[in-house]
Amino acid sequence: MSFKSGFAAVIGKPNAGKSTLINALVGKKVSIVSPKPQTTRNKILGVLNHKDYQVVFCDTPGIHSGANQLDKFMQKSVDSAVKDVDVILLLLDGTKLISEPDIALINKYSASAAPLYVVVTKLDIAAPEKLFAELNKLNDIKGIEEIFCVSAEKGKNLDKLLAAILGKFTDTTRYFDENQHTDKDLKFTVSELVREKLLWKLEKEIPHGAGVSVDVLEEKAKTINVEATIFCEKESHKPIIVGKGGSKIKEVGMASRLAIEKMTGKRVCLTLFVKVVPNWRSKTGTLKDLGYE
Repeated sequence: MSFKSGFAAVIGKPNAGKSTLINALVGKKVSIVSPKPQTTRNKILGVLNHKDYQVVFCDTPGIHSGANQLDKFMQKSVDSAVKDVDVILLLLDGTKLISEPDIALINKYSASAAPLYVVVTKLDIAAPEKLFAELNKLNDIKGIEEIFCVSAEKGKNLDKLLAAILGKFTDTTRYFDENQHTDKDLKFTVSELVREKLLWKLEKEIPHGAGVSVDVLEEKAKTINVEATIFCEKESHKPIIVGKGGSKIKEVGMASRLAIEKMTGKRVCLTLFVKVVPNWRSKTGTLKDLGYE
């Protein structure tokens, strides 16, 4: 088998399972995961390396409408991801009904230059009789190259999906080093891991207005020192993030530190601060500082 490579854009509505699928295919934690919408905010590349091929997956924010600058940035991330790729994977949550907006998305992206695969996720928890009835809605839609039903958690049908992706590749260039699994640096990854723990630990309304900036990252042979700031939009959110007697921020900090240590294999010293910046999601300067460019 001659070496082949290419790019696959992974798109879909919030919580369709995009990051979970990419992490499963790459075999490494490339993107953070949570049950809350807007977990992924940036376009993140996940690189699957093999002696015979290299697949570069473009993880994208969930497709949604919004008025602030962060929402617009996220939509631009999706739009840029589908340009110049070899295949587009449009994910649908297999536990939910296929809606008119879902069909509109399929029609929109089937007009792209790249072939479109519809990937129905969460096969392990979807009700079979309900799923099959919903899949019938896709039969008459033109422009779908193929439909796959997968479970990233159980690894179900991922081999078939990967084989179909590779079937669309014609390039022979290795774009990333064999040991590289993402285009993001350690500073970005650390900020995302902290934000992931915020998403899991905090109340429903706060994560959308929370961002994380890594202000100090000193990496040595066996240790990493990190100082990070958590941004929130309202004064009322700060005591919730900090918690009574600092209990919540300590909980977030401990979970973040353990995740960073697991990823790097090094001992981590992590210090977290909380800062209120009203309406930061619509401030270009703050967005740039947080890595949303």
